[in-house]
Amino acid sequence: MFRTLVMRALGRPGFPSITASVGDTARFRTAALWCSRCSESTSAESPAKDAEEGEKKGAAGEPCAEATAVAAATPRPAAPTDSERIDYARLYAHHPIDYERSTSQSPNTLRFPADTCDPAFQENMARMEGLVQQLRARVRYVQAGGVVSAEEAAKAGVSIASFEADDRTRKLHLSRGKMLARERIERLVDPGTRFLELSQLAGWDLYWDDKKKEYERCYSGGIVTGVGIVNGVRCMLVANDATVKGGTYYPITVKKHLRAQKIAEQNHLPCIYLVDSGGANLSRQDDVFPDEQHFGRIFFNEANMSAKSISQIAVVMGSCTAGGAYVPAMADESIIVARNGTIFLGGPPLVLAATGEKVSSEELGGADVHCRVSGVADHYATDDLHALYLARRAVANLNLREYNEERNPTDAKAVPPLYDPKELGGFIPDMLSDVVKSFDVRAIIARIVDGSRFDEFKALYGSTLVCGFARIEGMQVGIIANHGILYSESALKGAHFIGLCTQRNVPLLFLQNITGFMVGRKYEAGGIARNGARLVTAVSTAPVPKITVLIGGSYGAGNYGMCGRAFEPRFLFMWPNARISVMGGTQAATVLALTNRNLKNASEAEVAAFKDKVKKKYEREGSCYYSTARLWDDGVIAPEDTRVVVAEALRATRLAPMENS
Repeated sequence: MFRTLVMRALGRPGFPSITASVGDTARFRTAALWCSRCSESTSAESPAKDAEEGEKKGAAGEPCAEATAVAAATPRPAAPTDSERIDYARLYAHHPIDYERSTSQSPNTLRFPADTCDPAFQENMARMEGLVQQLRARVRYVQAGGVVSAEEAAKAGVSIASFEADDRTRKLHLSRGKMLARERIERLVDPGTRFLELSQLAGWDLYWDDKKKEYERCYSGGIVTGVGIVNGVRCMLVANDATVKGGTYYPITVKKHLRAQKIAEQNHLPCIYLVDSGGANLSRQDDVFPDEQHFGRIFFNEANMSAKSISQIAVVMGSCTAGGAYVPAMADESIIVARNGTIFLGGPPLVLAATGEKVSSEELGGADVHCRVSGVADHYATDDLHALYLARRAVANLNLREYNEERNPTDAKAVPPLYDPKELGGFIPDMLSDVVKSFDVRAIIARIVDGSRFDEFKALYGSTLVCGFARIEGMQVGIIANHGILYSESALKGAHFIGLCTQRNVPLLFLQNITGFMVGRKYEAGGIARNGARLVTAVSTAPVPKITVLIGGSYGAGNYGMCGRAFEPRFLFMWPNARISVMGGTQAATVLALTNRNLKNASEAEVAAFKDKVKKKYEREGSCYYSTARLWDDGVIAPEDTRVVVAEALRATRLAPMENS
């Protein structure tokens, strides 16, 4: 019986093909299971008749208990419309794994059209559009180094008090024949390719200036980092921005530089350092100089990556002072620009103070000295453009072949989603509301993955965690997405799925929107701690590349179970609506009010004031800008850019040997 159904469905010779609906398949499965379990042979002239007979016999108690349980759990579907019917004979006219030939009628296609007339959808869209506009304005502001119009500054929510000073700094930099940091990167990468800039808003409102009574303008943390293609090879680019405090290293600059090196080491990306820095920021030396993850770690990483055959290339385009001199000195290959580029451990003022010798920067450590005399630099460049050309040639001689789809038969042709990614914001509720409405995360997945196709894993089990396989720009990925609070079943399901992806070398994409694990006497007795630990262990030990995107809330232990920053995802991004903290502000205010001894005899008004203060603190500290300023993520991205950003992140992981991933 079961064989008859399958052969008819596939249209094999000797078995007339059939046309079935999506809903019919559940009933066919029930009938087939009944027949196979109970060894009943029925002549079954039609699958629908078999299904009805199977259900009748099941009600009479004839089939086995297992078949009865499955049948009982399978609801009778509604009659399908013509548009819902699937022509299996046409669908399987070719081999089922022929990805390009699958159509929107495929059973694994997610169907989540947006109801654009729904007031709630429109409200969500308007809210997200406002957040995205503010995000883009802030990115433009830091990329321009604060030199923007009053109107543009207002969109970014900042003042233009420092406009004139920033403008003078940029003009002075350009007058020396130097290019700006992002201009250098633009000329270095292959034309027409994407540059994945990381942590654009690092340092945002991070350092308070007591004298000026405002935050210091540490644009992008004083350094530009990201992944770009140079001569066909993906590389990690690190460019000092000399217009931000002379390119000196704030604590956040060090952290951002180290994060770029970690990404490069994890993914075997060659590093290109565009050096133009005055070294450590002396006024903050205690947070920059001596500790394990401070300035010296840059050179430790550089040496170890070189030892692992991860190429290190330095282009000295400005000052390279004190400890910073080790960047080109320790590089595998170095380039220095005449007149502007200098390398020395002690600059002219220090030499004068220590030895009484008067010497210019060029005489002490210029291009002529290091290319003709000391041999510290390998290539002499006449200007910035010439230096960037030499850097491109250096990459061309690395003997590296960038990954391409033709070398991997598992990749498929990229197919756009069936639904517009610009609709993503309409599904996201207000994350600051005391009662956050739920949404179906499959609607998000449908607007990110190729063809909106998603092979869901354990769809009927642990439903608050959605797991499954999909493709993004042709590349296979395993997706783990929150669909509510995590229960034991959800955690076990997630651990199982991570094991499958590890076994098959499939990268993992985590879509976080999690309030945490379920709590309460019943769930503690049911082993939620143990089962949650299994998920955390699976996330911790999975050797495949992991990418995390915070699309909503990220609270407490849920952050750990969904591959938060501490679990070393290769990349982690946030949407502008995302929230991250140990718990929600309302919950934190209640807990702190209950445990505060000073409030035991307080009035209701005093307790309310205390709670309001805590909520505002959590609201500020849980925002995406507070997070990205401190490098808790690799950047804030617009929802509609998620597919492109994740695709670039996936490609960046492909130079690393899979066994070491």
